[in-house]
Formats: sequence, C-alpha cells, structure tokens
Amino acid sequence: MKIVIINYGAGNIQSIKFAIQRLGYEAQLSDDVDEIKAADKVIFPGVGEASSAMAKLRASGLNKIIPELKQPVLGICLGMQLMCNSSEEGNTVGLGIFDVDVVKFSNAVKVPQIGWNQITNLKSDLFNDVAEKEHIYLVHSYYAPLCDATIAQSEYELKYSAALGKDNFYGTQFHPEKSSVIGKKIIANFLSIK
Repeated sequence: MKIVIINYGAGNIQSIKFAIQRLGYEAQLSDDVDEIKAADKVIFPGVGEASSAMAKLRASGLNKIIPELKQPVLGICLGMQLMCNSSEEGNTVGLGIFDVDVVKFSNAVKVPQIGWNQITNLKSDLFNDVAEKEHIYLVHSYYAPLCDATIAQSEYELKYSAALGKDNFYGTQFHPEKSSVIGKKIIANFLSIK
C-alpha cells in the first residue's frame, strides 16, 4: 500500500509517520502532485496558522489537487480545518470539501483547548471498534460546528465536530497519532478503508 503524507511545510509529519510505522507500513512524505495522485491513501496534516498554511498550498498548486483526489484522504487538525469552506483564523478561504465554516471558541473558555477529551456520536468506518466516549488528544483554538458532514462530536464550551466525513474525505480535529491505543485504531481503520 502506498501511503503519502502531504509535505507542505505545515505538519506534525514525523509523529504521523512513526504512528504508521507502528502499524507495519511505511509512509512517504511528498509535495509532488503525481506522487500524491498515485497514492492508495493520502494524509493531509497540519499544525500552525490557517492563512499561512493555505498560502503554502496555493503556492505549490496543492489547493487545486487535494479536492480532486479520489482515494481516501485523511485531514488531521489544521488539515481538517483547511478542508472546510473557510476559517476565521486569518479570514482564510479553505478547500471547500466540507460545507462548514471554522470558527474560534469564545473568550468564555481557555484557548487553545489542550489535552484529552471524549468523542461521541461516532458514525463512520473510521470508528470501527471504537467505543463511544473514548478519549482522544486535541490542541486547537478553532473548531468546525456540527454539520451534515459531522461523523464524531466532542464538547468544549459547546458540542462541535471532532471529525468530518464526505465521500472519500475524512478529517479529525484531534491528533490520532498522539491519541494512544484509540488513535492507533483510528489510523488503522483509515488505512483499511477501500
């Protein structure tokens, strides 16, 4: 299986690569359009600030390629947020894969939300053999509200999308590569999606 992690200079790439190795697979880091298109599975990571990450995608032309991919694609954290219509962070126009706008938590709570939280309302093959209320690891100040694409929820100030799914695209607000046994299971489930 050819697994490509999109390398566009905004990622927690090594920890994802190691998580995949622990499952017995090798992942390749690439920003090459042909390599990405030829992959069986694509992982779209992201750590950092939305507008500068989106600028890097535009500079490389990846903003046009990612929405056209036909194989399973997993966006992680900022990667998931960039797959949405827009983000309040830097007034960023996103890739428009998920029909929802990313917004910031209010000043009523401490941001970023850092640490372990529960996921509920699990609705995808991504969560096969994952129980309701399992704990996953998050670090974020912005979130995708609940929407038609929501396939898992979490709660911090309000209920929000912990994961999104549409067609061959999946996104997790949480970091599966840092979410212990449950995260490992979720990555394995993604790799098994046809």
